[in-house]
Amino acid sequence: MKKIIITLAMIAAATQWASAQKYMTRTGKVSFFSSTSMENIEAFNNESAAVLDSKNGDLVFQIPIKSFKFEKALMQEHFNENYMESDKFPKSEFKGKIDNLSTVNFSKDGTYPVTVSGNMTIHGVTKRVQTKGNIKVAGNSVTLNAKFNVAPADYGIKIPSMAAKKVASSIEVTVASILKAI
Repeated sequence: MKKIIITLAMIAAATQWASAQKYMTRTGKVSFFSSTSMENIEAFNNESAAVLDSKNGDLVFQIPIKSFKFEKALMQEHFNENYMESDKFPKSEFKGKIDNLSTVNFSKDGTYPVTVSGNMTIHGVTKRVQTKGNIKVAGNSVTLNAKFNVAPADYGIKIPSMAAKKVASSIEVTVASILKAI
């Protein structure tokens, strides 16, 4: 009888764990691309933290600004000092939810299209955003993928007039982050 009770307790705990799973990373990948007739600018960040609660769809991203890496050191310096003021605004953040959470089966491997809505804070300015992407479930991990555009002007980021032709008015942001079950 004792073995049956222990077995049932283990099954119940495993079922609850599978249905209320949280996923996390501290090495999330976020990049951006700016394209103008004068110059292409690309930067990569592999130090983004993210947490996803599969039970309620809560999703949080925190991105350290100084962790963006550029091909040219001077671009990185200008980005941090002149545009993003990363000493004053050291991180960007997204706090939101998966709008169509019921369409994602976290217990079945596959790729699921999602819409995410929430508040994005960049350069100390918070804006309500919504974007489409997908969640790929594979074993005990999920991969979050999305592409969306951000206008620096919307977040109070001033581009000096002498650089205005080199920085696009709309920057493409790509998220491709693998989160592990915790």
